[in-house]
Amino acid sequence: MAKPKPEYDRISELKAFDETKAGVKGLFDSGIKNVPRMFHYRPDKLDKNSSVSNGIHVSIPVIDLAGVKEDPGTFRNIIDKVRNASKSWGFFQVENHGIPLSVLQDMKDGVVQFFEQYLEAKKKFFTRDYSTKNVAYNSNFDLYSSPAANWRDTLFCLMAPKPPVPHELPEVSRDIMMEYSKQVMQLGCLLFELLSEAPGLQPDHLKDMGCTQGLGMLSHYFPACPQPELTLGTTKHSDNDFLTVLLQDHIGGLQVLHQNQWVDVPPTPGALVVNIYS
Repeated sequence: MAKPKPEYDRISELKAFDETKAGVKGLFDSGIKNVPRMFHYRPDKLDKNSSVSNGIHVSIPVIDLAGVKEDPGTFRNIIDKVRNASKSWGFFQVENHGIPLSVLQDMKDGVVQFFEQYLEAKKKFFTRDYSTKNVAYNSNFDLYSSPAANWRDTLFCLMAPKPPVPHELPEVSRDIMMEYSKQVMQLGCLLFELLSEAPGLQPDHLKDMGCTQGLGMLSHYFPACPQPELTLGTTKHSDNDFLTVLLQDHIGGLQVLHQNQWVDVPPTPGALVVNIYS
């Protein structure tokens, strides 16, 4: 007579995974062939089809910021585009935003270098205490509360208003994290100015509200998955901040929800995705 299968103990599986501090990258490095059950999503949550509305493929607006501070006419034209994109989408891409391509590439390389370094070096940053730590590495901030884990590891760094001192940042990516955050803060100030003027407010309206003071940096790492049909790298969600500036790598996979349709946002070299929905 066959023995009954033991009842699935999700909490024990989560704890065992978390205690390794190796994250999803550790599972990948171990050579697993089957995705653990803790990552499995219900089939109805795995609708990965991109949208085609009435047979026409749609895409989020792209706004060229070239000359934004050089010509009043260009400035007004860009404000009009920001207003329209914000009202109709809540998302847009920006090109010629002032951040050098070399900085964007170095930032992407820095993320890979952090997650692909020796585990002992990463373990120093492992924590689930976001209240007292400016720098936190782990897999799934909501690991113990979500219905299924995402196939993803994350490094979180609070870069403003009280930036970490250099030795608090990972040595392998320290310099580029500091440079990239400085550049993004400058771009953020410009975006908040445009978003202030778009509805007819004063240029410093959002700045005076303190919107330009904070900056959190999230660096995600998605190892190759042996059974991608069972899980997701990132589930559908709304960002919990005022403004998100997203740098994609070459892999892609980002989608945004527009008029109840999921729309692909393919990576565009040099472009950044801006999300103003909270």
